[in-house]
Amino acid sequence: MSVSRAAEWTGGSASVGDYFELLKPRVMSLVIFTALTGMVMAPGGIHPVLGFVALLAIAVGAGASGALNMWYDADIDRIMSRTAKRPVPAGRIAAGEALQFGSVLSVLSVFVLGVAVNWVAAALLAFTIFFYVVVYTMGLKRRTPQNIVIGGAAGAFPPMIGWAAVTGTVSIESIVLFAIIFFWTPPHFWALALVKSDDYARAGVPMLPVVAGPETTRRQIVLYSLLLAPLATAPWLMGFAGLAYGVISIALGAVFLALAVKVWRVTEGPEARRAAMRLFVFSIGYLFTLFAVLLVEHLVVAAGLGA
Repeated sequence: MSVSRAAEWTGGSASVGDYFELLKPRVMSLVIFTALTGMVMAPGGIHPVLGFVALLAIAVGAGASGALNMWYDADIDRIMSRTAKRPVPAGRIAAGEALQFGSVLSVLSVFVLGVAVNWVAAALLAFTIFFYVVVYTMGLKRRTPQNIVIGGAAGAFPPMIGWAAVTGTVSIESIVLFAIIFFWTPPHFWALALVKSDDYARAGVPMLPVVAGPETTRRQIVLYSLLLAPLATAPWLMGFAGLAYGVISIALGAVFLALAVKVWRVTEGPEARRAAMRLFVFSIGYLFTLFAVLLVEHLVVAAGLGA
């Protein structure tokens, strides 16, 4: 969808809630949480006020990406039942307004993070916004079934940005946190894509189930799950997470893999849909729990050291 086409759209009766919806708050909440985990795990410390500013800037940057994504994808969002009620396709906000809103927030978030915290974190945030909007939304989403695989990197950067906000650097630990989210993304989204494949087909989005078929998608889900489960134990094996994380990551990884195998084995009827949705829903809790345990462990250790 070109800028000129988007600008032709007109909206009306927009509320504060509509603009908040442009920011994709559910995605933003995961971004905030994983960025906070990266900040807490990073060596050293950051002043609480600066930490809050950093999290706010990261959240606004993520929201700006969401707004720009909704601007560009308004044409296909109108076609898919899952997205048709979003503010731009529903006509409550003009596409041009969404473009301006997202652009201003993008610049503002990067500038504030750079001036208030450090420019390494700001550069990572700027690259994340660019990657999600330009590389994924404009470049990959409508052209390749590997859109989620490559584009998933955008959602994996927040813990790295949080780490850099504290240290001003990128380390192997933050790269591991990035990798966990990166390899989690394909099975998470492909499970949903199996259920919503008709939506994607109508919109012309070449998601893997549409282009390669459900059988190939199911095999890829198992493959990525096999990679993800051991990778998720890496923080414990590398010594920057405790035993509790190690045990929980192994247990959750086994459940994730079992659900992925069921998706692969159950291929027809309503049960196949239910199996895919179970994996999709569980995958959200899986990632949240992993990062929650990392966060709690490090907060407990920090409190113990400070006592």
